[in-house]
Amino acid sequence: MLMAVAANVAVWVLGSFVVEPTGLDDLTATDGAGGAARQLAVSGGALIVVLAGWLAVGVKMRAGRGWARTVLGIAGAASLVFAATDLGMDGLWPDAWSVLATLPDLLTAAVAVPLYLPAARAHFPGPARRA
Repeated sequence: MLMAVAANVAVWVLGSFVVEPTGLDDLTATDGAGGAARQLAVSGGALIVVLAGWLAVGVKMRAGRGWARTVLGIAGAASLVFAATDLGMDGLWPDAWSVLATLPDLLTAAVAVPLYLPAARAHFPGPARRA
């Protein structure tokens, strides 16, 4: 899960400042330097809030909360949908950046898989069963 968070940050930084055309370049062309800085600050702030929430749910999942496992499972399924649609929009043979940009989605989906394996039942007690 920490790798998914790190990959999200890396993709945001690369897309904003490194991979041409950068988000900064695009925003500067349309909104000017001040508008671009504000938009990137809002975007980075929103990313921090979302990733902090993601980590908070992960901590609750480690504590054995069933609702957190469900939230992470839904996030994993949604991430697969996003990855499939993102790659589908880039044509039959997407470029390397498109594939790299889907890495956080694929890692998020991978987080959900072990949560539902039989060995995970010991960590997520279900409702009390009557004998």
